[in-house]
Amino acid sequence: MATVPAYAAPAAKAPLERTTIERRPVGEFDVLIDIKFAGICHSDIHQARDGWGEGIFPMVPGHEIAGIVTEVGSGVTKFAVGDRVGVGCMVDSCRTCENCLAGLEQYCLAGNIPTYNGRDKNGDPTYGGYSTHIVVDEKYTVRIPDGLSLDIAAPLLCAGITTYSPLRHWNVGPGKKVAVLGMGGLGHMGVKIAHALGAEVTVLSQSLRKKDDGLRLGADHYYATSDPKTFEELRGTFDVILSTVSAPLNLDAYLALLRTDGAFVNVGAPEDPVSVNLFSVIGGRKTLAGSGIGGIRETQEMLEFCAEHGLGAEIELIEASQINEAYERVLDSDVRYRFVIDTATI
Repeated sequence: MATVPAYAAPAAKAPLERTTIERRPVGEFDVLIDIKFAGICHSDIHQARDGWGEGIFPMVPGHEIAGIVTEVGSGVTKFAVGDRVGVGCMVDSCRTCENCLAGLEQYCLAGNIPTYNGRDKNGDPTYGGYSTHIVVDEKYTVRIPDGLSLDIAAPLLCAGITTYSPLRHWNVGPGKKVAVLGMGGLGHMGVKIAHALGAEVTVLSQSLRKKDDGLRLGADHYYATSDPKTFEELRGTFDVILSTVSAPLNLDAYLALLRTDGAFVNVGAPEDPVSVNLFSVIGGRKTLAGSGIGGIRETQEMLEFCAEHGLGAEIELIEASQINEAYERVLDSDVRYRFVIDTATI
């Protein structure tokens, strides 16, 4: 066991504070990672405040992790000391179910082991990236290409893969019209990736406040959802709507924006249930779908894609002492577009 500094929520809804945690010894197939940067995801806030159900406290959030390998186990073949690596939203799974064998570890039928707010196979709580070091099995670690700096790469481990995976699955590319709903931490990466895939991209946001940013990042069009005319003008327009928002929506209104056989894909996770009139789906043979993150293989593919196309997150780098302030600013939509913690300040 090694004791390392971290920032943790001692209880639900409590401010995060500096503390120390225990990391397991480096096992045969483990890598020890010196964490350099950790992104702040809205899901960190949901979980630290028990928004998605009862959490495990003290909780060290953080599943957008970028760092350097400083030690490897005797059986490790994938990485060497000095390698640039990342860890996303999961650190293990059953490895034997049909989904794990298909490279869909995120949908492990036994449930994957989350990077934090979970329990490992020994029953010990998992602690995330708001820390200086983490020990992870090499199979659940990915390589960060040299073309990506670690600070802008960190958010790709959640925001990047969470948008890349559904865009790939629903065959987004040239000739497709895609709407990205929400222009935040997830949405801004959705815009970049959909544009790089060759789609015609529209941003649907509450207001036009971020229009210039949206167009700069690759959107072809930008509409305010607070304007009722938007829903009249765009009716029957899109092949795919990627919803990144975590607030309840009028799904019927958005389903009406789809073409026949279009898909409304939700990657945001509202805390409260939402309702839908099934006639909004039946009329037009539309799909109401959801998507999680991606498997390890697809996450590596996403990083290579982003490096090839020069894509990284738009970030605001902060010190660890600013985490609680950053949480409030995320809730106020006051970040463009991802806070990233410089873990040297922990």
